[in-house]
Amino acid sequence: MDLRIFTEPQQGATYDTLLAVAKATEDLGFDAFFRSDHYLRMGTSDGLPGPTDAWITLAGLARETKRIRLGTLMTAGTFRLPGVLAIQVAQVDQMSGGRVELGLGAGWFEEEHKAYGIPFPKEKFARLEEQLAIVTGLWSTKPGSTFSHDGTYYQLTDSPALPKPAQEKVPVLIGGHGATRTPRLAARYADEFNIPFASVEDSERQFGRVRAAAEQAGRAPDDLVYSNALVVCVGKDDQEVARRAERIGRDVEDLKANGLAGSPAEVVDKLGRYAATGSSRVYLQVLDLDDLDHLELISAQVQSQV
Repeated sequence: MDLRIFTEPQQGATYDTLLAVAKATEDLGFDAFFRSDHYLRMGTSDGLPGPTDAWITLAGLARETKRIRLGTLMTAGTFRLPGVLAIQVAQVDQMSGGRVELGLGAGWFEEEHKAYGIPFPKEKFARLEEQLAIVTGLWSTKPGSTFSHDGTYYQLTDSPALPKPAQEKVPVLIGGHGATRTPRLAARYADEFNIPFASVEDSERQFGRVRAAAEQAGRAPDDLVYSNALVVCVGKDDQEVARRAERIGRDVEDLKANGLAGSPAEVVDKLGRYAATGSSRVYLQVLDLDDLDHLELISAQVQSQV
């Protein structure tokens, strides 16, 4: 199972903090560094010193790392025009030497849109479908040809569809809990389907829906990677687990029930249960970005066993 580090910088992180976590991610043998795409803190965090932009951050990290994959869970479709997003991601992919992955979602956090003057449209999911068609269409258009799109929300006319990513195909991630439209969209556009913060039982159910949608679309279900995103809180003993849980303002028993928490052995066992659903990749949501010892422990005693 691939373990990836997943951060929430809107809760309070500088670029230097994210760089330190990304370098630790690389040095400790994790597969990838991902980040959320938000401009406003959630919950009781003060969010200081303020938000960082996802793709500006990844551009910087692309030049300061060498091996790890870099991406978003999920880029908010409300934040960027799809043509501009295709250019941004292609450029960061070039800057990284072909290590970028794009998680793209509809956007949902209305308060951050109000806080920064970003339009929050009513029909977000229909817009997302057009955005996926445009981004993937621009990338797949052969050099020398043009791309056009005449949609309900976006119109592109004779785009040169440049620049191209370094990769022949940038992996696209789609995720969520929706029972009908989300699986259908994943079956059409996704290389990976991710379900965030879900139980083993809910994950198995949703993966089954995506597999069925893929078959209906004439696609082999195993063409997709199936993954989870789960908060992580590991300690050598109960006291260390409790200390780490307190630092992120969470209850230990809640973390054990709804995330990956406890001793390394407990977490390895829980990961095995997710693997049995067909999940082959887990994004470890790390909420205390100053605790690099946490990453070292996970690398040494969890990752080494999965």
